Order: sequence, then structure tokens, then C-alpha cells
Amino acid sequence: MGNITVAIIGSLDYGGNLAKKGTSTDITLYNLKKGEDTVTFIEPTRYPERLAPLFYAVALAKKAIIIVDEINATFGECLVMLQCSDIKSGYIILRNYVPKEKIEALIKGTSLEKFEIVNDDPNLLREKLLLEASQQKPTEVPAGQQPTGIVPVDHAFNVKGVGVVVLGIVVNGVIQKHASLSVLPAAKTAQVRSIQKHDEEFDVAGEGDRVGLALKNVEVEDLDRGTVLTNDPAIKTSTKLQTQASLVKYWQTPIKPGMVMHVGHWTQFITAKVDAATDTGDWKKPTLTLTLDKPLVHRPNDKAVLMYLEGAKLRVAGTIELS
Repeated sequence: MGNITVAIIGSLDYGGNLAKKGTSTDITLYNLKKGEDTVTFIEPTRYPERLAPLFYAVALAKKAIIIVDEINATFGECLVMLQCSDIKSGYIILRNYVPKEKIEALIKGTSLEKFEIVNDDPNLLREKLLLEASQQKPTEVPAGQQPTGIVPVDHAFNVKGVGVVVLGIVVNGVIQKHASLSVLPAAKTAQVRSIQKHDEEFDVAGEGDRVGLALKNVEVEDLDRGTVLTNDPAIKTSTKLQTQASLVKYWQTPIKPGMVMHVGHWTQFITAKVDAATDTGDWKKPTLTLTLDKPLVHRPNDKAVLMYLEGAKLRVAGTIELS
């Protein structure tokens, strides 16, 4: 059983053409299943008025479908978010007579240049993505080893007769039924009571799987979006970052001390104050000292997206390195 998670950018409710609607908040999920293969679609419901939903949709995905009705600042911001989030494959659908040549020129030399431009045919898209899901390797537990995994939470709630349930995607490793997982940054521990993938029970879930985890020993109040469930000993939390930034070529002004930025990583969207900003001649590659308003959970050498919500036409500034 394979799963692919796909962000749908550019047209709200397009996911209804592709799959069955599921959880809907500031992001909306749609679920497609054929046999043992599944595709999860995520739309940023409250974008463009809020940037966070766009970040969440893209951060949770491995691929994207971009629907282009016109070339404007919002479309450009979506392309920059996809590039900063390292989305390298997907599909582009052109509508309203948007010329293919203009899109090809915009994405040339970026991580998006391998996207396939396709007709607006939901049936074709479903078949392509289900085929890709079927080619995913099945989850295997390493022999003789205690598997570790990471699940950033995107939704949490109580279910009558079940208890606390969280929804998320396994971003790394393997999660097993009955595993004990740290609840970060709260420094609590929860036990996995059961694992569901697209409404079916499983004993194990692997990287890329969309899961519902029923948990023991934790309350739903401890599990807001951004909470990370993990038993990976390499995971760390940081409240202050000394980091190298890389600003996108469209970003117009240097980052300055006193600015209030946002750092996005997995399902975390955290306010960060710039304490210091220096460069050695290239202001697009500054060294930043950031103080976060709550701990950031990450692996060493991860990358995060740097955003500035007061930006005029572009709110995605670039990326930072997490040591």
C-alpha cells in the first residue's frame, strides 16, 4: 500500500474533482483510494489572505498540482513557496488561455522545471497519481532494530469511544502500534494505541503515509498543530537560531535586526524576531540570529522556510539552515 501526498495550488475546491473531501479547516484534505493505493490531496483553503495555509499544504506534500488561471503576484508567491519547500515534481494545468511558453520561462532554472504541463483532465490525473502510489515501496520494519519515526501533527481531536486521535504524515522512518513517542515540544510521552491509514487498521506506518494515530497518556490540549510525535533520538528543539539564510532572487530588501519573521518547518509556523543580521558582501545570503517565540522541533541539518507576513507582493523570503 503506497500513499502520495499532493498539494493543490491555485484553485479552491479543485480537489473535489479528484477525490472525496475529508478534514477541512484552514487547509482541506481530499482522499483518493483504489485497492491498496492512496493519494492525499491538500488545498490551502484560507490562502491568499493568510500565508500559513499555503505553507502547511506545501510542507506536507511531496508533489503539487498547480492550476494557472492567470499570471499574477499570488501565482508568483505560490511558485516561490514550492521552490523553497523543495517540491520538484508535479503537474501544471493551464486555463483561460494562459500561454505555455510564459509558464516555461517562469519555471526555467528552478526546482519546478520538471513539472509536467497537462490538460485539465481529473480522470487522467487520478490515474497518474494512483500509478505512482502503487510504485511506492511497502513499509518494512528493520530486522533486529527498534524503528524510529517522526509524525508532525496537523489536526487533533477526541473521538467518542476511541479517545485522543491525531492526523499527520510520517515524514521520516517508521511508526509502530504500541510505540512510545515523545510529544514535542511539550516534553510528554504518548503511546500509540492504534494506527489507521485511510480508515483501515495497520500495525505499522512508514515514510509518506497519511495516518490517524489513536494515543494514550496524553490530552488533546497537548497536541495542537505543529506538535511533533517521535522516538528519533536525533530530534532536537531550538528556541534561538544562529543560521545561514538564502533569500530568493525576487526578495527586494535586506533582512534587518528588529524585523519579525516567521519560520516554517513541517507543520510548525513560528514567529521569530531578528536579533542580528550580517553578511559578507551578499545581502541575499545573510547570517541571522533569530529568537523564536516557542521551541522549533527539527533534525540536525534540516531546512526551514523564512517568511515575512508584512511583505507587499511576496511574503516568502527564502530558506534557513537548521543546525
